[in-house]
Amino acid sequence: MSRISRKESHARTREALVTTAKQLFLEQGYNVTSLEKVATEAGFSKGAVYSNFGTKYELGLAVLDAVREDRVVSLAAAIDGLTEVEEQLDAFAVWADANIGDVGWTTLEVEFATSNRHVAGATAQLAERRRAVTAAIADLIERQAADLGLTLPMPAEDAAVTLLSLGIGLGVQRAFDPELPITSLVDLLRQLYVRQPAPQRHE
Repeated sequence: MSRISRKESHARTREALVTTAKQLFLEQGYNVTSLEKVATEAGFSKGAVYSNFGTKYELGLAVLDAVREDRVVSLAAAIDGLTEVEEQLDAFAVWADANIGDVGWTTLEVEFATSNRHVAGATAQLAERRRAVTAAIADLIERQAADLGLTLPMPAEDAAVTLLSLGIGLGVQRAFDPELPITSLVDLLRQLYVRQPAPQRHE
């Protein structure tokens, strides 16, 4: 059996640290979870953490990227194979109800941003990621509209910002009030994709 290279070993260690940190950050919180605890739970020394991530902030950023990727994958799986608009909206509603307001995810997002607001370059990096997410959502909106042969009632970028802002706001509120419905978010999507009947003319 061939030995893995140093590069492969480094990558595996990094992946294990991110996976462990993700679990701990989501379950116990970002601030209360020390790098020592992450290292111990992952089966490494604290030095292994610092050889992969210079600071806890860098590890937290990698965890957030992983969490967001997980959510994107789960959403894609939820609507995979559905070709009708209403089917997609129904599937999205089920996904949103289960994910938007998830306490671990929401708390991590808020805690990470507020705790690292004074870290040099943090706001710029978070803003860059926000723009990337918005652009990805806008691209998805445009592609779906094209597939459906629809003209969007607003620019895709504006729709993406509105959807993201509403989703974040609902997520924060649902973290402490899980019974708050996500109807407004689904209704906004419906306004984008469902053809409205033309107004009747009165002779």
